[in-house]
Amino acid sequence: MFTGIVEDLGEVEAVEHLGDSARISIRSAKVTEDARLGDSIAVSGVCLTVTSFLGSPPDSGPPGSHGPHGPQSPHGFTADVMGETLSRSSLKDIAPGRKVNLERSVRLQDRLGGHVVQGHVDGTGTIVSRAPQEHWEVVRISLPKDLGKYVAEKGSVAVDGISLTVSAAGADWFEVSLIPETLKRTTLGASQPGEAVNLEVDVIAKYVEKLLGGAK
Repeated sequence: MFTGIVEDLGEVEAVEHLGDSARISIRSAKVTEDARLGDSIAVSGVCLTVTSFLGSPPDSGPPGSHGPHGPQSPHGFTADVMGETLSRSSLKDIAPGRKVNLERSVRLQDRLGGHVVQGHVDGTGTIVSRAPQEHWEVVRISLPKDLGKYVAEKGSVAVDGISLTVSAAGADWFEVSLIPETLKRTTLGASQPGEAVNLEVDVIAKYVEKLLGGAK
């Protein structure tokens, strides 16, 4: 589980296409400083499992251990992406050099600064427009119509793994207002109209619908 509070802006180092799956390597010393094989890391909102590390000296022990020259830390990690994930998310178009939002899974003692984010992408939207204000920016994003019922004004939505508050919503679009910190620390600061983004709606809304008999 995640909270949608981005920890680091990583960069894709390599992509290996394997038929109906892919293996991606991502640079980030921040999220690997205490990571272990099998840990979960959200990559632009997609929950992926660490399968190996990049740049970890062969005899240095686990991440963060001390080698002959002091603390050793990998500079990134590798993860496998299955066909289902590729079909539902923007990772299908990922390429070396692309920036990605990164967040380690939440610990029970952490503050829940955003909302409950699972890293299970519901679909993709497209950035429609950006409207710069004096100190912030309004971004409009298209929304698949089957997800529109789960997005409400003042509710929460995860966009590329970023926990955001919906400032306005229509049948097939919604808007978010981005503060300078979000613009500086996440991929939304540079994303342009026409670019795809991963969307995860509030899981609580989906459970409420099911309990009320609305989901088929």
